[in-house]
Amino acid sequence: MKKHNHNVTELLISIVTAQLTGVLSALVVMLSGNSFSVYEEYTKPPLSPRGWLFPVVWVVLYTLMGISAYIVYKSDSEKKENALKLYGIQLFVNFLWSIVFFGFNSLRLSLVVILVLLLLVIAMIMSFRRISSLSAYLNIPYLLWVIFATYLVLGFIFMQRVS
Repeated sequence: MKKHNHNVTELLISIVTAQLTGVLSALVVMLSGNSFSVYEEYTKPPLSPRGWLFPVVWVVLYTLMGISAYIVYKSDSEKKENALKLYGIQLFVNFLWSIVFFGFNSLRLSLVVILVLLLLVIAMIMSFRRISSLSAYLNIPYLLWVIFATYLVLGFIFMQRVS
């Protein structure tokens, strides 16, 4: 029974760690004096969701990321250390993106950051796949969301030039 409780604790730590990425990033944005309302101020490209959807989606995505990292962490693979380093790097870039987009209100720089994030997420999924198919597949929604977010940033840049 104790081993089971230990595993649940480690899983929860992994999920909370991922969730803290979003929470801390949002806190930095708020402390910078800026807000997430910047999204509402932009002329939006087609398919742009309402602002309330973003935190809901991110809670789900960070949970899936945390579960996938836990699966890798618990594996016996010799590749898990490098995979988890890559996971940490992409989490850091993920953390930076909201600060650049909302805190600095910089579309061009946020495009650079999200393109780096996109490459890191792909690399992370490939790295996780070598250890556990499940851990890789759990990150497919994240990859799709980052691709969609890249489209939105490109759309914002284009729409600002047009208007």
